[in-house]
Amino acid sequence: MTTLYVSPHPDDFRSLLALLAAEYGPSSRPQIITEDPPASLNARSRPALVLAAAGDGDSLVSGATAVSWYLAFQGKRAGLDAKQQSQVWQWLSFADNELTPVSCAVVFPLMGLQQTSRAELMRVLKVLDQALAPRTYLVGESITLADMAVATAVLLPFKYVCALEPSDRKAVTNVTRWFTTCINQPQFLKVLGEIVLCEKMVPVTPKTNAAQLKKEAKKREKLEKFQQKKEMEAKKKTQPPSEKKAKPEKKELGVITYNITTPAGEKKDVVSPLPDSYSPQYVEAAWYPWWEKQGFFKPEYGRKSISEENAKGIFMMCIPPPNVTGSLHLGHALTNAIQDCLTRWHRMRGETTLWNPGCDHAGIATQVVVEKKLMREKGMSRHDLGRENFIREVWKWKNEKGDRIYHQLKKLGSSLDWDRACFTMDPKLSYAVQEAFIRMHDEGVIYRSKRLVNWSCTLNSAISDIEVDKKELAGRTLLPVPGYKEKIEFGVLVSFAYKVDGSDEEVIVATTRIETMLGDTAVAVHPADARYQHLKGKMVLHPFCDRKMPIVFDDFVDMSFGTGAVKITPAHDHNDYEVGERHNLAFINILDENGLLINVPPPFLGMKRFEARKAVLQALKDRGQFKEIKDNPMVVPVCSRSKDIVEPLLKPQWYVDCRDMGKEAADAVREGRLKIIPDHHLKTWFNWLDNIKDWCISRQLWWGHRIPAYFITVNDPSVKPGEDMDGHYWVSGRSEEEAREKAAKRFNVSADKITLRQDEDVLDTWFSSGIFPFSIFGWPNENEDLQVFYPGTLLETGHDILFFWVARMVMMGLKLTGKLPFKEVYLHAVVRDAHGRKMSKSLGNVIDPLDVITGISLEGLHAQLMDSNLDPVEVERAQQGQKSDYPNGIPECGTDALRFALCAYTSQGRDINLDVNRILGYRHFCNKLWNAVKFAMKTLGDNFVPSEKVQLSGEESVSDRWILSRLSAAVTLCDAGFKAYDFPTITTAIYNFWLYELCDIYLESVKPVFSKAEEDSTSQRQALVCRQTLYTCLEVGLRLLSPLMPFVTEELYQRLPRRKPQSDPPSICVTSYPTTEEVRKRRGGQLVLNLTDTIRSLRADYNLTKTRADCKTHKINFKSDLNSACSHKPARSSFSCDSHFHFFSPPQGLIDVEKEVAKLMTKKGDLEKQMEKLREKMGKNDYKEKVPVKVQEQDAEKLRQSQIELEKVKEAMDNFRKMI
Repeated sequence: MTTLYVSPHPDDFRSLLALLAAEYGPSSRPQIITEDPPASLNARSRPALVLAAAGDGDSLVSGATAVSWYLAFQGKRAGLDAKQQSQVWQWLSFADNELTPVSCAVVFPLMGLQQTSRAELMRVLKVLDQALAPRTYLVGESITLADMAVATAVLLPFKYVCALEPSDRKAVTNVTRWFTTCINQPQFLKVLGEIVLCEKMVPVTPKTNAAQLKKEAKKREKLEKFQQKKEMEAKKKTQPPSEKKAKPEKKELGVITYNITTPAGEKKDVVSPLPDSYSPQYVEAAWYPWWEKQGFFKPEYGRKSISEENAKGIFMMCIPPPNVTGSLHLGHALTNAIQDCLTRWHRMRGETTLWNPGCDHAGIATQVVVEKKLMREKGMSRHDLGRENFIREVWKWKNEKGDRIYHQLKKLGSSLDWDRACFTMDPKLSYAVQEAFIRMHDEGVIYRSKRLVNWSCTLNSAISDIEVDKKELAGRTLLPVPGYKEKIEFGVLVSFAYKVDGSDEEVIVATTRIETMLGDTAVAVHPADARYQHLKGKMVLHPFCDRKMPIVFDDFVDMSFGTGAVKITPAHDHNDYEVGERHNLAFINILDENGLLINVPPPFLGMKRFEARKAVLQALKDRGQFKEIKDNPMVVPVCSRSKDIVEPLLKPQWYVDCRDMGKEAADAVREGRLKIIPDHHLKTWFNWLDNIKDWCISRQLWWGHRIPAYFITVNDPSVKPGEDMDGHYWVSGRSEEEAREKAAKRFNVSADKITLRQDEDVLDTWFSSGIFPFSIFGWPNENEDLQVFYPGTLLETGHDILFFWVARMVMMGLKLTGKLPFKEVYLHAVVRDAHGRKMSKSLGNVIDPLDVITGISLEGLHAQLMDSNLDPVEVERAQQGQKSDYPNGIPECGTDALRFALCAYTSQGRDINLDVNRILGYRHFCNKLWNAVKFAMKTLGDNFVPSEKVQLSGEESVSDRWILSRLSAAVTLCDAGFKAYDFPTITTAIYNFWLYELCDIYLESVKPVFSKAEEDSTSQRQALVCRQTLYTCLEVGLRLLSPLMPFVTEELYQRLPRRKPQSDPPSICVTSYPTTEEVRKRRGGQLVLNLTDTIRSLRADYNLTKTRADCKTHKINFKSDLNSACSHKPARSSFSCDSHFHFFSPPQGLIDVEKEVAKLMTKKGDLEKQMEKLREKMGKNDYKEKVPVKVQEQDAEKLRQSQIELEKVKEAMDNFRKMI
């Protein structure tokens, strides 16, 4: 057995690292011993890991790095590939060489507690903080050995010794956030216990055992409390009584509210001074009602009519209508962040822009909510009320509660035209739904048929595939089922025997739903199965009735599974249904709509389905035909609405024939008329449409669009009565009178001989959603909105509803209007939590975006779980998940930070692992923005007047020209990013410009200019030019950011002076978006940065990080110096940092050239081998067919990166050889 020897000291970070690695290791963790290893093992130090019982030297691993690497590698926590493993090693080295020595020096007085040590610790932590700024963990998307090593190295400064006070932790917020996340993981908690970040620095001399440390800590705590008490008493004596009323300012850290009375829709006060720091509550107040009242979000804004020709074009997009029952989740927030950014960008470009809101009636979800409300408040079911009264109750609920999601969308800053908001049950849209059904039914595209559907016995309705959750079971599992007191057993396979008629033989079959054997009508075997060839033409006997069932031979049977014989229940299984069709078997339905058994012999008749499960099993045992029962991994279909087990049930329903429509939709993409972005979804699109099945559109509900179809009874003896499944006896109409006339004409009788019965069912909600892009504009009636805005420009949504909604909109748009509903489809990824898990209430990781915007405590998160429908065990598990991910709750981040973070995450082609803590980093970005504009406004002065347009005076300094060139680059990147739906490019360009280029470099470089502004006329002129440059950066930079962060940019933009006060637009959201023509690229200042970066890079490449090397620059004059510079071979190394500049560094005594060349030769060989392997892999004949597209892209990128690295190695070798 593997044994791990560790130190008993609670603060031995080397042993703690090994213990953490063991916790993340494989399931068979090593035995832990807190003693020295036996002398026979020759272990140099603890921790030590013994891999075998024998004293063989090869079986021992000792030292923290070696032991932890071995354990982490076993647990797949040492990096997923070679690149990540290399990064993990780098962080291990950082922990050992950089962080651990300085942590110890700060913490332990015996090692010299000095202020310089604390300064050095902060320097190292700031390096770590910068690395963590864009990341949740140090390497990859989950905890690795890198996080364990660095966290244990920094543990003591964060722990009770408190070398890091709160003020220090504020300076390294990313480190604090990452450290808190790590120590609250279950594995960390198990090893370290609960770590509390202390509030005051107290130097401590290390003790020899844990008991003494605990005792000292208690003493310190008491002493601190006593000192605090004495200080408070002394302060009270000296403090004047009037100062007690100054408490309101201590409201909550970072929270400032807007308290100026502003009537709804009126413009916010922008005259009062800006608060000292950024606060979302202050910034986001009052702007949205003003935007809405001013009509900025309407396509009519700034023009006489929407029909007025606009040379800049039209942008129209409709919102994926959220359910009327819903409340916002992060998936909605992502959708709306992306869509609003695009809408605002198009609006600022001057296009006629419409983002049309709407809400879906959500048939099943709404009916369930109102039924529960009725039962809770009145003790009544919908059947007690009757259909008409129940529908009145639903409308009443909708009018009271249905606008909640609209208010939440406004909170997100969504710039929708609310005057055009549509509800799918509104008269306009209901008429369009009715018209669509009638036209498609008259054409024969919609037809009546009896087939298997997904049936919920609790809802008494068919449900769509999207409403079926696939619950995976590893084996025997007891699940709760509505209507049953006890949990029901699933995940088992029951084997039993059917007797062969006229023989002593038996055929053994197996099933996971033993009750369905009451509806069996055959046994199937494979045609090539030699075991059953002698049974051709034979029958088996049903044990509970006189039914004889044929043994059929069918290719669908898997000979290797079980006995190779399969029971066939055509009326209750999708595969068996097809077998029944092929072999003309009897279809016996044994379940009614409530899940009670029908068409079965006593004693099973009338039993509930899962009670019959037990009864059938016992009856088989009694007859001696039961064989065995064993665990069986399986997937159980569960209704997402009612949590009932879904049953395949034969029901007469309405279907849409999708063959031709599916082909048209697929061809639209193949021919390039419709573009799907990103294109890796094309395979899914074509696969679904090329193999499309007919669409069941009937739902057995009361809330929804009642199907305008009528069953015909002809009161004439010459006409035989019709059956429900016979489409000839069904007619559709806009009214009963129209339907009666159609029926009379069809059967050639007078209208008075026709009796009609309207179908009780309603249409699938996706049917009304499928015509949403044109029903919102009043189709089929011609009007201005329909002419201008249909077809739309773009459909943006999640890839998870590509089939259910996007494909159906395309099919129905082409079918009913002859036009595609939009030109492009952009599909964003699915939001997952920071660990890559799907959002689930039972995991406690479902987050309301409003909680991220306003902040919420851990207790508040727990309280939300208590109000949910989770059982106590799930609540406990979810609370543990919340405590691990959000130990201090969720801080207030604000709408702008949330929107920016969601867009920054939206990389095409992958799901989004959203760490809520990282959103806080973008709130800090807002604060940096705030402070930069405040400083700049102070610098500009009250009397500053900007020039009427962005232009150069010719007197700009190098710094001015450089920042304008960076602004131009940012504008170019943003323009390209929006056009390509590349949101990370946009956010990175804006973030880098504001934070690193404007704040960190330019503002610092111009401070001396302003400090000397009054010295002489030249200085004054230079300061004036500099102010114009600074204003341009602020004004253009805010417009650049506005689509992503509408609130903070509006707040700051309103404080800036205007270039043309009389004619400039009143709001930033209707101001023009920066263009490359407006801010042309200007060269300047980049040379200095290039030179610095090149020198730094070469110092690292040639291992000169601790050596001072003199460098000289030389400018090449192309006319005279180029030839001599190229032919001259200096006795020193020459490197190019710019097309016009070289610099030279003498190598003597600095570099062991031969050693460096040898190293590079080895590296060159390794790279060439890697590239050869990759080329061999990619050159295989079946590579493109068998290897996933994503892996192909990764391989191509690896090859490209290796090629670049190889060229660098060759260049370095050439440079070194010049020195020899």
